[in-house]
Amino acid sequence: MPAQNDELPALLTDGHGRTVRYLRISVTDRCNLCCRYCRDDSVPFIPHENILRFEEIEQVIATAATLGIHKLRFTGGEPFARKGFLEFLIGIHQRFPQMALKLTSNGTLLAPALETLKELGVSVNLSLDTLDREKYASITGRDMLPTVLENMHRMLELGIPLKINAVAMRGVNDGELAALASMAMDWPVDVRFIEFMPMGDSTIWSNSLFWPAADILDTARRYWKLDPVALRRRDGKESEGSTAEERGPAKLWKLITPEGKVSRGSFGLITSVTQSFCQSCNRLRLTAEGNLRTCLFDDREYPIRDILREKGTEEVRRIMLDAVSRKPVGAEILAASQGPVAHKRMSAIGG
Repeated sequence: MPAQNDELPALLTDGHGRTVRYLRISVTDRCNLCCRYCRDDSVPFIPHENILRFEEIEQVIATAATLGIHKLRFTGGEPFARKGFLEFLIGIHQRFPQMALKLTSNGTLLAPALETLKELGVSVNLSLDTLDREKYASITGRDMLPTVLENMHRMLELGIPLKINAVAMRGVNDGELAALASMAMDWPVDVRFIEFMPMGDSTIWSNSLFWPAADILDTARRYWKLDPVALRRRDGKESEGSTAEERGPAKLWKLITPEGKVSRGSFGLITSVTQSFCQSCNRLRLTAEGNLRTCLFDDREYPIRDILREKGTEEVRRIMLDAVSRKPVGAEILAASQGPVAHKRMSAIGG
């Protein structure tokens, strides 16, 4: 894995004292699945000419690097639904070897890329909400669970760093906590349950579907003793209370069986709704059509595609600095909301 460069200037600091070091890039809004909580099939895809070209994304990354960004996550839609994505990723690794490269994928199209991902040191977050084939098809609209599981096992064989993300939905996958979390018993993976967020005007989110972290934790304790993971900070010390930049948004536990067996991986919760981690947010998002978005819950976006094409990277740099200076606290937006916290659905923002 590339070493993170703490000597880079920390120029992207907002009005709340938070420093942005992490850029999430949606390379496409297209996906070969249609997950019920993410994408509305009635909403058309963005026309190809309105999507940032790969060379333009590279220009944005170069600009972000001068401002202290040292971690990139590529998302979609499904990143591999965009032709040429793997070649683009290779080029980014070659030009920015200091960057930590990460990928979020539904796992269906990964097979031809796995050896290369291993060589590049890319870590993968795999979206997987169920291990039941029929339920998977119902959630995603496609019967592709066997393909996903085959690619997941291949990643484990290759030693690709892997996290499994499951959107927690009551009445949908709440009966599968033991099966999903048990993957962490035998494999070196973090299995994280993400609270279902009320995103987008046409969201299926409801109180009856919402499965809060406290209830998920209570369910996990029926099967295992939970031992909080002390995470290693950059200074080499271990601390459960390290910052979100150091450990990310997930709270993690080792699973311990009644017989005393300890999990190889970890069970995790991402409490996006009930226990905000916004005060230490270090993220900036770039949407597929070339808008900067400073907060997942805030629909305010800063268009840079046409500016990049007409005026170049210096103006993009200025916009980045201005956008981050205005970065809001998402929890405050959520608390004030009487409905969905954003008009856009996740597929239009980037997962």
